[in-house]
Amino acid sequence: MKIFKFHMPPINLIGVGCLKDVGREIKKLGFKKGIIVTDKVLVRAGLVNNVISVLEEEGIEYVVFDETKPNPTIKNVTNGLKLLIENKCDFIISCGGGSAHDCAKGIGLIAKEKNFIDEVERLDKVKCSGWNSALLLPLVAINTTAGTGSEVTKFAIITDEEKRIKMPIVDWRITPLIAVNDPLLMIGMPKSLTAASGMDALTHAIEAYISIDANPFTDALALKAIEIIFNYLKRAVENGNDIEAREKMAYAEFLAGIAFNNAGLGYVHAMAHQLGGFYDLPHGVCNAVLLPHVLEYNLEAVQNKLIYIAKAMGIDVDKLTTKEIGGKIIESINQLSQEIGIPSRLKELGVKEEDIKELSQNALKDVCGFTNPKKATLEDIINIFKSAM
Repeated sequence: MKIFKFHMPPINLIGVGCLKDVGREIKKLGFKKGIIVTDKVLVRAGLVNNVISVLEEEGIEYVVFDETKPNPTIKNVTNGLKLLIENKCDFIISCGGGSAHDCAKGIGLIAKEKNFIDEVERLDKVKCSGWNSALLLPLVAINTTAGTGSEVTKFAIITDEEKRIKMPIVDWRITPLIAVNDPLLMIGMPKSLTAASGMDALTHAIEAYISIDANPFTDALALKAIEIIFNYLKRAVENGNDIEAREKMAYAEFLAGIAFNNAGLGYVHAMAHQLGGFYDLPHGVCNAVLLPHVLEYNLEAVQNKLIYIAKAMGIDVDKLTTKEIGGKIIESINQLSQEIGIPSRLKELGVKEEDIKELSQNALKDVCGFTNPKKATLEDIINIFKSAM
């Protein structure tokens, strides 16, 4: 029997209009001045102003750092840290999707760790002194997408631009103190981002469910997330103002995030990280393209779980063999991707055949692959990449 640890933010706000409660929660904790980590697109869209308003209502000071890239880099983190120190901020607010949250986690990490970010690319090795809650420097993660789950997790992915690789940092201490999922902040999300984010959440749920570290609690979260995504993602993509679909997808990504935060992921993420770091590609799209191919590789090792995944997707499993159920699951994933406009092949994203070996070598080193249900060789990973081309 395994013993499991369970981690998630101690304070979670979710539901339509919950942003209005953030300022009061921050004030209760006694924080005085925060650095808002975001990007220029969200500043122009006015979403950051919504956050500023709730801070000003409670007399909380702030400074804005809007340099975060879609794949946040070491430079983003070090520049954000400089601004934090100059303004003597005592906490961090991230406003955005996974990029903003991960960048903010990196800033909070080196603010206390006093090391370069590439020296802490390791599993549960962060040394925490001072702040004795879940985080090195307190982070309030305000989510504007329904996909990454970063607002509730112990994961951060930072890109080393010189090496062209993504560095996964995994430690429970970088889990945000407060996670906020207000669907009203997600209404303006473009169709393409809604689609990619939703497929990212689906990948989280499926990989968490078949992970070797899954448990009954994470199984329940993952299956419910899969069910919601198959019922509401297409609606959210087709009509961004469908507030019911937006709220349901916020719950789905939240559930999937907690599931993988505690069960781990697999080769889809290990491989997608390499594509993002090497080509600067969108993470959710990479996951969506790779998911059916990695799942096909894993089918034999997870036969006892296939029927439950299929039922969550709404597939009629009566009179189907286990092999047929696996095929139906992959077919349903491909169909959903096609219906919401996700590219079907890696070559459409500009991935080159001659890079596959290097991508595969790096994927095998990625911490996310450690909980995949079936251990792969270098040749296996190369073949999966090739099948997705």
